Amino acid sequence: MPYTEEEGGRLNNFAVEPKVYQAEAPTQKQKVQYIVLGVGAIVLIGGLLAIAFAVS
Repeated sequence: MPYTEEEGGRLNNFAVEPKVYQAEAPTQKQKVQYIVLGVGAIVLIGGLLAIAFAVS
């Protein structure tokens, strides 16, 4: 662990910083998967709302 000693004998413990990297843009296949998941989520929520409306 990286400790530093300050005046008066106090120790400071610094966290280990994670490695920084640049994010990559999604591929065409990933974009299609996002669209499919979004449509599925909309259908699921719409179905749940329809059931809730029908029951009440």
